[in-house]
Amino acid sequence: MRRLPFRYLSLTLATLAIAATDPGGGSSAAQKKTAAKASAMKTIRVGGFLLRLDPASQTARGLSPVSTPDFDFLPIGRAAERSGNRYNHLGDIHLKLRSGTGAWRDFSSSRQRVPVRALPASPGTVAAADITASMGAGLPLRIVREWVKDGNGPALRFTLTNTSAQPVEIGALGMPMTFDNIITDRDLEQAHAKASFADPYIGRDAGYVQVTRLNGAGPALLVLPERATPLEAYVPIPTLRETGGKAVIVEASPRAQTSEGFYDWTVASTAYAQSDWAKAGKPWNDPTSIRLAPGERRTIGLRFVTAPSIRAIEPTLMAEKRPVAIGVPGYVVPTDIDATLFVRAPSAITGIDSYPAGALTVKTQEAKPGWTRLAVRGHQWGRARLTLRYADGSAQTVQYFVTKPLEQTMADLGRFSTTKQWFEGKGDPFGRSPGILTYDREANRIVTADPRVWISGMSDEGGAGSWVAAIMKQLDNPDAAEIARIEQMVDTTIVGRLQVAEGPQAGGVKKSLFYYDPAALPNLYQPTKEWQSWTSWKKDQADDLGRAYNYPHVAAGHWVLYRTARNHPDLTRVHDWRWYLDHAYETIVAMMRDAPHYAQFGLMEGDVFVDILTDLKREGWTQQAATVEGLMKARADHWKTLRYPFGSEMAWDSTGQAEVYAWMRYFGYGPQADVTREVILGYDPSIPHWGYNGNARRYWDFLYGGKYPRLERQIHHYGSTLNAVPLFDSFRRNPADMHLLRVAYGGLMGGITNIDQQGASSAAFHSWPDKMDWDPYSGDYGMGFFGHAYAAATYLVDDPTLGWLGYGGNLLETGETIRIAPKDGARSRLFIAPAGLWLTLEAGKFAEARYTPRTGEVRLVFDPAQPQTPNARLFVDTTTPSGRSYRPDGGTLERGGYTIPLSPGASVIALKPR
Repeated sequence: MRRLPFRYLSLTLATLAIAATDPGGGSSAAQKKTAAKASAMKTIRVGGFLLRLDPASQTARGLSPVSTPDFDFLPIGRAAERSGNRYNHLGDIHLKLRSGTGAWRDFSSSRQRVPVRALPASPGTVAAADITASMGAGLPLRIVREWVKDGNGPALRFTLTNTSAQPVEIGALGMPMTFDNIITDRDLEQAHAKASFADPYIGRDAGYVQVTRLNGAGPALLVLPERATPLEAYVPIPTLRETGGKAVIVEASPRAQTSEGFYDWTVASTAYAQSDWAKAGKPWNDPTSIRLAPGERRTIGLRFVTAPSIRAIEPTLMAEKRPVAIGVPGYVVPTDIDATLFVRAPSAITGIDSYPAGALTVKTQEAKPGWTRLAVRGHQWGRARLTLRYADGSAQTVQYFVTKPLEQTMADLGRFSTTKQWFEGKGDPFGRSPGILTYDREANRIVTADPRVWISGMSDEGGAGSWVAAIMKQLDNPDAAEIARIEQMVDTTIVGRLQVAEGPQAGGVKKSLFYYDPAALPNLYQPTKEWQSWTSWKKDQADDLGRAYNYPHVAAGHWVLYRTARNHPDLTRVHDWRWYLDHAYETIVAMMRDAPHYAQFGLMEGDVFVDILTDLKREGWTQQAATVEGLMKARADHWKTLRYPFGSEMAWDSTGQAEVYAWMRYFGYGPQADVTREVILGYDPSIPHWGYNGNARRYWDFLYGGKYPRLERQIHHYGSTLNAVPLFDSFRRNPADMHLLRVAYGGLMGGITNIDQQGASSAAFHSWPDKMDWDPYSGDYGMGFFGHAYAAATYLVDDPTLGWLGYGGNLLETGETIRIAPKDGARSRLFIAPAGLWLTLEAGKFAEARYTPRTGEVRLVFDPAQPQTPNARLFVDTTTPSGRSYRPDGGTLERGGYTIPLSPGASVIALKPR
């Protein structure tokens, strides 16, 4: 694939420098240096690994599984350019310490490289060295590092001894996790074959880091703690730090869109909490320090093991006698959901604590042999933590997020976005009135002007997000007052201003309504350097129609209003359903006409094009359907020729996969759909932590949609929910693969944590421990809410290990008949896994479902009729391997679904297998 320019550059000179700096060259000269450097390394087979050590520092430069020797988890290919001072490697160590109550002092083995003093290797030891001299002058400790064989792989151990006459407090201790996440100078095939992403479970003594390949293939690497080595925090190693007024570089490889950067496995973090994190939100775990009396020593260590595949990570943890926790439906728990935590650990649980006190209550339930089953109930909105204490003295933390019942959360979002974010600026020179604009929660006001003009221009992701969220909320939870405003906005502002209404370019979507024109509007723009950046588009740039990413936003808006008008009498008043469906169709055609360059890539929210095509067929619009199908097949046929068809305007992206998957499935390209699914699993983990569970990787979009623009791992940016969509579809096709469901539900629910108690939304959560809070800008959150509204559903499963479970709903009874009450954010989609039965509603709500496994019969209970929802519109899809079909015992079949009259009370219908 061709190299593409970054979508945007930075807003500040510092960030611009980071974005433009190459963290490792790809020139032939650099490659020759790397080859020479690699040949000088000592390669040692340690169980199932090939470990490559630098002879001078004894740090690891390569760590390959013997089974895949041409693949390396470490950046061995950049050994030459990463060989100097301040390049961190596996085997380095960072410390902050003090004697008494004095100031914390920094020490690092990577800061100034000097040869370490090799020590005689005892039996089982691969290499040993006294690395004290490499830490810098004034260190009151002796540090010995050992590489040893432990089981079928290597272990890294440090022994720290207090050699001074005074007690020493170690307030920060970190070990760099320098895995090869560098995408610079790699095309997509090279990146997927060679690069990896690391995800932490920041769970104290039960913590670990999993390293997975971008292609989703095995093996995966697990970094496991030895005794007294908790994963207390996961600290980004700064590429630039201000210390005492001076810039101190800790890691020489800069962060960029093509390189996320490296992190420290942090065992102690008190010093950070007292300085770097003093103004931040509460860290994941309580900070601790290590105190050493004169002559006292402390040994810490990490082990490295492989799991044969991503799905085998938990079985591998169990085999390694590590605690394993599985949350159902995950770790984001509405207060009306009966959540469950399953724990399998080598030591008995002796105590459970909740923080804040009372935020979570826990009760022990009967469980299958080998497992502890805990019923978890959320009571207090916000972040919460369970600490499990074990008989062996270890502790495990599981991070939860408690939300309101999702019905209330949906209502909050709809109300806030159509009132607090509603913009009616009389005489607005940019034509944004009426509109729904980006909101700054910190200032509690609409953002009417930002140098990144799209943020205030109702287009692109960072500017369209707020009105997309408001519209998508109506898909399953329509509200008459909200729809009235939305129709006004669409009719006045979206069509005719943002979207061209007439002429040869009808249907085209502009890049932004807001733009930079100081000559015409001299008093509008603050005279700062930020307005001199390329991000301040002039009017001709803002009017450009060539950015395909903007078209799904508008198409989705038209499509939701079509569905609303078609299924809910009198909810829409401005146009009928035909007008909205026609405009959805015209938007697709215009995208392929006016924005062909970016249309070659998968687009966030592009799944909606499949639904628009489906509805065109259902309505009998044969010509329009044929046009869309032909346009989309040309894209799909191109993607079919690519090994990894996930190109983007970025060097690597995690948002186009969902649309690629959707069209691969639609056109029957099964192998390519499967490749897409596995790639998603490569960057979308299952981890017992609300922030990381199902969190699709994203680390640059705060630059373009956030108030605080920096390169930083984002917690539940919009990729989490968008990538959940194809995982859900894959699970429905193969209900035996529970891993898919767990990851998908983690992403689906993770996106809800960005909605606060009043309904204000945030682009994402800042994961770095110096922030630990949601970004104040609503930014591009709407793209994530699209995924939630589009995929919200309840799943009834019979897990072969854990038993009957409900994801998104509460089990009411599990005898002869299994009863489940949906509590998800839509209550309009239900999958009964043992029957392979996928039930969806375009109108009406599921109150309850009753499934009898012996007969296969399903009985559905609907909410009572409402004035604007007199009928339920039920669609029945079965993917059961037995080939049985289901049909309701009532209703009229039309447009592919069943229209079922609702009664003033509960309505019940039965579906029997045929």
